[in-house]
Amino acid sequence: MPNWARQAAVVPVRDGRVCLVTSSSGRRWVVPKGQIDPGHTAGEAALVEAWEEAGLVGALAGEPIGTYAYEKYGRELHVLVFRMLVTEARDDWPERAIRSREWVTLEEALERIDEPGLRDLLRLAFRLDRPAPLALVTA
Repeated sequence: MPNWARQAAVVPVRDGRVCLVTSSSGRRWVVPKGQIDPGHTAGEAALVEAWEEAGLVGALAGEPIGTYAYEKYGRELHVLVFRMLVTEARDDWPERAIRSREWVTLEEALERIDEPGLRDLLRLAFRLDRPAPLALVTA
């Protein structure tokens, strides 16, 4: 058994805010993420985790925005992260009894999240949410 595993995650965005969930221990704020089950793509796994952990429905916004790694139980976990455009946040979801969900600003999310690599990807997800400024053309 390798000493690393692949996971997929989403940075759920809607109306200029990001949705965070508590970790399964309830001690940290994270984005929905989990193992990529056999037969699923990373994108499919990310959407399943968004539903199971946060009750979110939506679509992935293009290609993954990046990866980060962290360690848990002596294993290194490599997480492929997608930006998710949330269309619906349901009041009931599979892990509601063990996780809290909260919509926060980018600044609040950056204060709450521990993993530096994930904070970098959050910043990137919000830059992608805003159109690039138009260049002024002068004659």
